[in-house]
Amino acid sequence: MPSTQEPKLIAGNANPTLARAIARRMSMHRGQSLDLVNARVERFNDAEIFVEVYENVRGEDMFIIQPTSNPANDNLMELLIMADALRRSSAARITAVIPYFGYARQDRRTKARTPITAKLVANMLTEAGIERVLTMDLHAAQIQGFFDIPVDNLYASPVFALDLKNAFRGRMEDVMIVSPDVGGVARARDLAKRINAPLSIVDKRREKAGEVAEMTVIGDVTGKTCIIVDDICDTAGTLCKAADTLIQQGAAEVHAYISHGVLSGPAVERISNSVMKTLVTTDSIEPTKAVRDCEAIRIVPTAPMFAQAILNIWNGTSVSSLFEAETLGPIYEGLYSDV
Repeated sequence: MPSTQEPKLIAGNANPTLARAIARRMSMHRGQSLDLVNARVERFNDAEIFVEVYENVRGEDMFIIQPTSNPANDNLMELLIMADALRRSSAARITAVIPYFGYARQDRRTKARTPITAKLVANMLTEAGIERVLTMDLHAAQIQGFFDIPVDNLYASPVFALDLKNAFRGRMEDVMIVSPDVGGVARARDLAKRINAPLSIVDKRREKAGEVAEMTVIGDVTGKTCIIVDDICDTAGTLCKAADTLIQQGAAEVHAYISHGVLSGPAVERISNSVMKTLVTTDSIEPTKAVRDCEAIRIVPTAPMFAQAILNIWNGTSVSSLFEAETLGPIYEGLYSDV
């Protein structure tokens, strides 16, 4: 049983909108108001980060909500400094809720004399006093093994399955899930099984980093409504080219479901001008004004899932129960109530 009356949430500057939404959902679940802990996370003139917690957190179960998205270094340092402040204030336990785990793409040495930065970040989080990590759709699942503390990795695919059944109601038989590369097949296959849809793969060959030389579609997509599934969309170059390739191979429509919308540089413009009809992403990363204003981009909320996961961790109950659409359905009631 929890030793404190309620879990305590604190947020940095990376995604305050999501943090407030999580607090609201937890308030609904518990039937009593739960606000973010009053604190300030500021910068001195030389850009040094300073944290001050205004409330007593001694003996409390603390949850820091802070994705390490752009600017990744600043948001990571905020997370580390908040953890240190809470540890020195005698918090009973500190859990880092990191909806988007930055540096996850640097999970192995691809060439000589390169770092494994994801492991370095894991070490830093542990040394800062964090005792548990809650995240979503790690770029590589084996990153969980970089930590010597518990890591709960949630999945966007159950939420995407609910959204797909709602958005493509009445024509699910035409839907085909597409992995944009061989490395993402497991993620795409998982979603395909959830909605009982066939699977196709776009095989890409790179001549050098950042450039895709050739794409080949494995599977018959003729007349299909193709759903490209991936964990990260950065500049959207590969995604848009995959959409073009699918249309050239006879696909009727192309849509995309992306767990983390990094959407940097020319991404929004590319998506707007692409043959893709829609790109659906989550709010794990605070959307920019350009993203919010883009008619082709739709954002699915993750607050209901993270709120329930935090409550389950606090109560000492199963987090893996949130891996299934049957469990998430009631949590998302109202948004997908008829699915």
